[in-house]
Amino acid sequence: MTLSQINTGQKIAVIGAGIVGVCCALYLQRKGYNVELIDPNGVAQQCSKGNAGHFATEQIFPLADKNLLPQLPKMLLDPSGPFKIRPTYLIKALPWFSRFVLNMRNGKFDAHKAALKLLNAAALDAYHPLLKAAGLQNMLLKHGSLLTFERTKRKQIQQQYEAFKAEGVNLQWLDNQQTLALEPKLCKQVSSSFYFEDVAHTIDPEQFCQRLAEYFFMRGGTLVKDQVELINPHVSGVELQQRRGCYNYAKVIIATGAWSKALLTPLKYKLPLDTERGYHLMLSNLDTLSRPVASAERKFIMTPMQSGLRLAGTVEFAGLDAPMDPRRADSLLAQAQKLLPDSGLSVGKDPIRWMGCRPSLPDSLPVLGEAPRHKHLYFAFGHQHLGLTQAAITGKLIAQQLAGESTSIDLSPFSISRFN
Repeated sequence: MTLSQINTGQKIAVIGAGIVGVCCALYLQRKGYNVELIDPNGVAQQCSKGNAGHFATEQIFPLADKNLLPQLPKMLLDPSGPFKIRPTYLIKALPWFSRFVLNMRNGKFDAHKAALKLLNAAALDAYHPLLKAAGLQNMLLKHGSLLTFERTKRKQIQQQYEAFKAEGVNLQWLDNQQTLALEPKLCKQVSSSFYFEDVAHTIDPEQFCQRLAEYFFMRGGTLVKDQVELINPHVSGVELQQRRGCYNYAKVIIATGAWSKALLTPLKYKLPLDTERGYHLMLSNLDTLSRPVASAERKFIMTPMQSGLRLAGTVEFAGLDAPMDPRRADSLLAQAQKLLPDSGLSVGKDPIRWMGCRPSLPDSLPVLGEAPRHKHLYFAFGHQHLGLTQAAITGKLIAQQLAGESTSIDLSPFSISRFN
């Protein structure tokens, strides 16, 4: 009897049809499980729709870095800066930021860096079997990425370079001429750049996720467009109370990103989860860049997409429900015009602005693995800026653990137990 035949009778629900949920569903399906995706909005309609399209495997350093501390108050209170807290949300955000600062301690920072490094090192390889099986290898482009410097002092750049090298990140430190040879349309004021050779991007992250989901559906997977209102674990499985009724599953995976806290609160799990609201502005300009280009000083990223150039990277703390502030998206245009001065960048008559809620935890690690008090419930959320990057390895690890196998990466640093 094959593994597929053994697992066929077990119905699994994955709540959340973003890229993390879709990858979990695909890896579970590969092990023979009968999998159902549940999402009220359909596939790839939150962060998976509007992210920067950057598989950022080089980002192994937690955001809770003590070097950031002196800059934090100014950065967060500057209304036009890359980071912002809305004044009405400041009091509510203080507990999260208190934990964020505590995670800057050397021991914490190093432990979280080591955990991120393991996930990112396995991230792209975990995508390969999914993309190959679905015939979508051409949707992941491995052209590397650039991190540009304009005004940063050489000593600081040297320190950053040595930090990446010490962690085994594959990069080149390029001078002005070498940088412009790769991306000729960048401004001449770019003094140097880091060229990360092993990272990748996709030209349409929404379509990337949807095409993977289509492969999941072609192989018998289903999508239920419904809202899960309550999770009721029991001895033999999990009951999900949905708007259309109550349904039982053998196992349930929660991959609901920034909305996960509301689902877990009734189950008495403590979760210091907040949302870093990210914005993008879509320009119709084509043939400006051949790879993602980020700016160290301007704190944003430009990614060449199928339909134009995507500008992304701002951070705003304002909760899940506040309306988007179009000025946050529009502010990206001026930054891009300075980096690409001769490209004629403009928003046109109908600017495409987007805002999405990144699920962020103060230690920069996602929550992965089996619920400590509910053996049929699994967690796969909280990936912060790295949901697209870490989605496939998340799906692989969740499927391994659910099937009773040894996981290829130790999941203990990612357990929700660290908050409970």
